[in-house]
Amino acid sequence: MSVATHVKDRIPATVITGFLGSGKTTLVNRILHENHGKKIAVIVNEFGEVSIDGQLVVRDDQAELVEFNNGCLCCTVRGDLIETLERLQERAGELEGILIETTGLADPAPVASTFFVADEVKSRIRLDAFVTMVDAVNLKLNLEQSTEAVEQVAFSDIVLVNKIDVASPEQVRAAEATVRKLNPLARIHFTQNAEIDLDHVIGIGAFDLMQKLDVDPEFLGDHEHEHDPSVGAFILEETRPIDLNRFSIWLNEIAQARGEDLYRTKGIFNAKGFGERVVFQSVRMLTTMRLERPWGEDEPRLSQFVVIGRDLDRAEFAEGFARCVAG
Repeated sequence: MSVATHVKDRIPATVITGFLGSGKTTLVNRILHENHGKKIAVIVNEFGEVSIDGQLVVRDDQAELVEFNNGCLCCTVRGDLIETLERLQERAGELEGILIETTGLADPAPVASTFFVADEVKSRIRLDAFVTMVDAVNLKLNLEQSTEAVEQVAFSDIVLVNKIDVASPEQVRAAEATVRKLNPLARIHFTQNAEIDLDHVIGIGAFDLMQKLDVDPEFLGDHEHEHDPSVGAFILEETRPIDLNRFSIWLNEIAQARGEDLYRTKGIFNAKGFGERVVFQSVRMLTTMRLERPWGEDEPRLSQFVVIGRDLDRAEFAEGFARCVAG
């Protein structure tokens, strides 16, 4: 296919970004569950040594899930992103869209530049829109603590102000004002549980290269994006059943003591008294748990607990998690 391929004939790619815990995976799951009948390839990335997001993103017969580990799309796995996009563009006749969920710590500019500097990518795939999720409750704190969070909002075409069901009206208004100050051109939608009409986020042709060059004139150049070295992620695993009551008490103690440094925790637990997998999600002080599918007959009942934050002691968390084992 010629580089001159008409824009509308190229596969549209939507990038979903947003700080840790804003609701990106929830949005991806909704897109995969909608009865839209589209063939969508999904690329999921997670910051840290081990990811469980590939388990939380439910697979669909019409979606292809590609998961990367050990870095951001804009950092160590950026080459893999280009390679994956090149492979997907060979299936242009089958695919109607590509969805890329970045890590919450991703700088958006290097991800966007991939679609313009890689010849084989830009000839078959077009960047359709940057969709940024923001947490209405924690937006102010996230922006204060993370340059990436600011860049994500400033670079976006669409901003979803999420979690309005648990935010106060004042927090929602403040979030909207903050987004408009950082990015007056962004289209803003207000959501709870990432519920949004797909027509607002997929195939909308919202990405404007010239506008993005105004925001970041050097975004098509080389990038050497480095994460704050004090921010880290680790995973704890346990083969014995977890007592959810003990776990909740312990996590509350940790949150009270290290609240602002504890960005995100999540897990899939083998919990005492439950035949189903228990999915746990926590952002700052907001925690949810839900029952997922039953454990498979031959599936190892392994509990995995992921922690992301600043200046956190893995040994301290490992000791506390071990105390949550059911007696």
